[in-house]
This record gives sequence, C-alpha cells and structure tokens, in this order.
Amino acid sequence: MTLIIGLALVFGLVFGGFMLSGGKLDIVLHALPFEGMMIVGAAVGAFVIANSFAVVKSSMGGILKVIKGPKWKARDYEDLLNLLYEFARIYKQKGILALDEHIEKPQESEIFKRYPKILKDHFATELITDSFRMLSMQFDDRYQTEDVINRKIKKHHHESLHAAHAIQTMADGLPAIGIVAAVLGVIKTMSSIDQPPEVLGGMIGGALVGTFLGVFLAYCMVQPVSGRLKQIEDEDAAFYHVIRDVFVAIVANYPPNICIEMGRGNIPTRMQPDFYKVEAGQKELAPL
Repeated sequence: MTLIIGLALVFGLVFGGFMLSGGKLDIVLHALPFEGMMIVGAAVGAFVIANSFAVVKSSMGGILKVIKGPKWKARDYEDLLNLLYEFARIYKQKGILALDEHIEKPQESEIFKRYPKILKDHFATELITDSFRMLSMQFDDRYQTEDVINRKIKKHHHESLHAAHAIQTMADGLPAIGIVAAVLGVIKTMSSIDQPPEVLGGMIGGALVGTFLGVFLAYCMVQPVSGRLKQIEDEDAAFYHVIRDVFVAIVANYPPNICIEMGRGNIPTRMQPDFYKVEAGQKELAPL
C-alpha cells in the first residue's frame, strides 16, 4: 500500500509541478519510449549479468514483498509464543523424549499443525526443530546454544538481503545509464546540425529526457524499493530472534511462562502483545 501511495505522490507532484510551471509533456512523451527502452533495457541487462538466477528470482519476489509488507503480523507473534509455550511445558514436565514426534516429523505434529503459517515457513520450523534436536543430544550450554542459533539467523538474514543489495546496485547505476542514453541523443542531434533551431531544440530536449529518466528511476523508484525491502527483511528477522530468546531460556531451565516472557520482550513494539493477552492465550491451550 505504501508503494502505491508513494508512486502516486511522486508522479503526481513531479509531472504536475512540471506542467504547472509551463512545461510541455509532448517532448517528454515523444522521447520516453525510446529513452526508456535504452535505459531500462541496459539496467535490466546489467542486473541479469551481475546476479545469479536465484537472486534475480528473489528480487522479483522482493518487489511483491514491498507491495504486501512484512510477512509476520501481530497475530503470528502470538501464535509463535503459544507454539513455543507448548513445547516448553512438554519439555519441562515430560522431558526431551516427549518432543521427538514433533521434532522429527513437524509436518505430522499436532502442535505444529495448529500454527500452519509458522509450519509453512521452512526456516522457522527448522530453527525450532534443530534447536530441540541439539538439546536432545546434550548440547545444553546456553551460551554456546545462543551462538549457534545466532549464526544460523545471521546466515539466513544475509541471504535474504541479496535481493535488496542487487536492487540497490541497479539504482546506483541508473543515473550513469541515463547519461549514456543522453549522450546517444546528443550524437543524434549533432548529426542533424543543419536542421532549424526548433527541430534541434526538440532533439536536445529528447536527449535530456535520458538524463532525467535515469535519475528519476534511480532515486524516486528503484532505490526506495530497495530500502523498503531491507526494512521488511530486518523486521521479519525479529521473528527468528524471538525463537532464539525463548529457546535459550528453555536451555537455562526457566519455567515455561518465564521463557515466553523473555521472548515477548523482544517482539517489535507495534506488534508486541501485552503480558495479559499472552497469559490468556496460554490458559486457552489444551492441558497436557
């Protein structure tokens, strides 16, 4: 939604201001298809050359992310806390062996099935199951456990930012590509130097559209998309940090409700449920 609102403001105010100041769009519109083909074509071609197919594909998905916004909502954090609370109390009351059926086959776990969005996220599910699997193998030092989980989250986050970095690189190159298109326009103009001034003026104006378009696309469209995508990835990463904090508290042998409270405290403020809401959710869970 913010993408659509932002684009409406950019186009409306830039071109509206140009027209209100006495500018005429006919030269811009005449040159736009040709300049756009050169600039966008060169930018997309360079983007494909510079990145793997996986990064190109994830960049296309990244644009959809910018349109839809962060993946994890307030309700998802509540579900995560309930899921981890169920695992924490089973571990506390029945031991790690009672979690085997949920850890080894999460797709068949009755607990995981109650939270389908979390189960569908491969990394979140794997982070939870792998962490409990380490605990079942007596890897129960809280500091080493936290270090291992941090490395996994850091690796995942680094990979998730590839698309944002690739789009940012495209934005950095667009002004220079616009200059290339403008220079080609000047070359075309110089080859028609014998034409009357009004014709040459139109050709020079068309050439300058290339410079304008490169800068406009870079700073008003592509770079904001890259910046917003990075914000979304950073915000979504907080979900995995909650898993880490709760699990480290479980390893430290805190009571289940304290483990969940430690995780709740690190949920982004605008999506953080209050203590009483989390407590009420825990009371609604089926008894063991």
